[in-house]
Amino acid sequence: MAQTGKIGVTAENIFPVIKKFLYSDHEIFLRELVANAVDATQKMKALAGCGDFKGELGDLTVRVALDPENKTLTITDRGIGMTAEEVDKYINQIAFSSAGEFLEKYKDQLGSIIGHFGLGFYSSFMVSKKVVINTLSWREGAQAVRWECDGDPEYTLTEGTHSQRGTEITLYLDDDAMEFAEEARIKTLLNKYCKFMPIPIAYGKAGAEDKDTRIINATDPIWTKKPTDLTEEDYLNFYRELYPMQDEPLFHIHLNVDYPFNLTGVLYFPKIKEQMEIQRNKIQLFCNQVFVTDSVENIVPEFLTLLHGVIDSPDIPLNVSRSYLQSDSNVKKISTYITKKVADRLEEIFKNDRSNFESKWDNLKLFIEFGMLSDEKFCERAEKFALLKNTEGKFFSYEDYRKAIETEQTDKNKKVVYLYATDVEEQYAYIETAKNKGYDVLLFDCQLDSHFVGLLEQRIPDSTFARVDADVIDKLICKEDLNRPEFTAEETTDLSSMFESALPTGNHYYVTAENLGETGQPILITQSEFMRRYREMSAMGGGMNFYGEMPASYNIAINVENPLIQRILKAQKEATGSKAEAFSQEAHTLHTALDAIMEANKDKKAEDISTSDRDEQERIEKELDRVREARKALMVEFANSNELLHQVTDLALLANNMLKGKSLNEFIKRSISLL
Repeated sequence: MAQTGKIGVTAENIFPVIKKFLYSDHEIFLRELVANAVDATQKMKALAGCGDFKGELGDLTVRVALDPENKTLTITDRGIGMTAEEVDKYINQIAFSSAGEFLEKYKDQLGSIIGHFGLGFYSSFMVSKKVVINTLSWREGAQAVRWECDGDPEYTLTEGTHSQRGTEITLYLDDDAMEFAEEARIKTLLNKYCKFMPIPIAYGKAGAEDKDTRIINATDPIWTKKPTDLTEEDYLNFYRELYPMQDEPLFHIHLNVDYPFNLTGVLYFPKIKEQMEIQRNKIQLFCNQVFVTDSVENIVPEFLTLLHGVIDSPDIPLNVSRSYLQSDSNVKKISTYITKKVADRLEEIFKNDRSNFESKWDNLKLFIEFGMLSDEKFCERAEKFALLKNTEGKFFSYEDYRKAIETEQTDKNKKVVYLYATDVEEQYAYIETAKNKGYDVLLFDCQLDSHFVGLLEQRIPDSTFARVDADVIDKLICKEDLNRPEFTAEETTDLSSMFESALPTGNHYYVTAENLGETGQPILITQSEFMRRYREMSAMGGGMNFYGEMPASYNIAINVENPLIQRILKAQKEATGSKAEAFSQEAHTLHTALDAIMEANKDKKAEDISTSDRDEQERIEKELDRVREARKALMVEFANSNELLHQVTDLALLANNMLKGKSLNEFIKRSISLL
């Protein structure tokens, strides 16, 4: 029977091999060979199940044996084996695969076949200088066959001495693949790829007795079982097996569908203790219990990659490009199904166990917000079960919260204003001010909230969201036209000059005079909702980078009704009154002269204005700049000498965690001195 020849590789049949099995990671060979062994064993069970094979199946364990001294790795199965003709067809002719033909014939007895024997087999040559197959077919009267190849198209096919049904494949490892001659390395790979294969797999040293080998896999993982046959402890134990160092999950979802595609699995919602501890690539993808990858971003929506667990489907094309995955119709259906099941599960807990749902909200919030921001269909579903939490720790559905606040928090434009804080401690004073007005304040302390509040404004009609420290409370919820202080333009400019000189450099400040009541704070520092929100979005990489490059902008509200501010303004009048009045008169004279020139030339084109008028206009404008700068210097000089002004300004900065370093030290010294 001795035969030599060349493996049938042609332009027509090599392309599928390259497309499906040109692996970038050589370690994949072990998965392919063990999967083929399991596949052959599954076929054997199918033959016995339908009565084609009437003998004893015997021990069907697949055995992996390593011989570090001889640098060989052997995979042995008690499956269907091969005849010489089958070896010639399925090994020597690379384009063919027995799996398709077998599945068609025995589809009623066999639910699935893992691999394509004859294709995945050739991954062995990525790590081997020689491969030997010893096989004996299950067919009555079959002759054992030995096949040997040194990794080129030439092979040798002879009668073999294999005495038991099945196939034994021996790899003689290449010099540059010695890592696979290490016991720990093989053990790690078997645990990674074969941990849940459906046939028992034993691993040990070559020549070792059975007692020196151990079964490395669980053949019936929980995702293959019915949820009614499982307890909560079963799900927890499986999670601990997958993620031994993780906290216990919040809850799980059992996936099981057989039409219009096949999919099983169990997904877990992990605890996210710290928002920056988000870990992706925790979902493991299997194909008929064979591990494929933990990078599932092209199979499930991006927000679902935050979940942990297992997905198993024979309907996902595994060895193709990402672009193919993204356009494959089965993948899209599976993605839609998983999203729906996740939403169903969340809504079920929300409706049936509201207190449990609320207790887990802080760990769920980031996940649900991410989903709502990135997936329109999930967003529509999530609006039914997503919660809002206020600064007192109370929870509300979107609908219930609207009803709770709309009476008190509707502004003069008929918009309901949702107030929120991001840090209860830092924004305590602003929260208390809002509560004293009878308003409620939400807590938005998730890293996605700067994006999320914009989404809520779009989804909730006639609403606006404002951080509680974004402005004076009566401006955030403006119910009527405010009574503003009667300050002239010059007085407002003087106010800005004084207080800006006492504020940290590097930021932009907009100083206004406000009537906030005698008991109101002397100075209130706020940040524009628009600018702060977009700066935060920019910092998170949400585009609009130019906002992140701009200096921080703050509104400085000076409460002119506060007694301390009145003392400062009185002292300012006394110290600068006569000089300021002189500057005012000089400025008035200059403005009168400038207005006269402008009036005389208002109907003329620029080129028709006389040189003398242009020169005079330029002179007057320079004089006005000089007067403005002199007046500003006067106000800064007063501010620098007024301890009370610095004290109230520093108190406002301190309340906003903006007083640091040298300024903080000076504030402490001044406070001690004043006391």
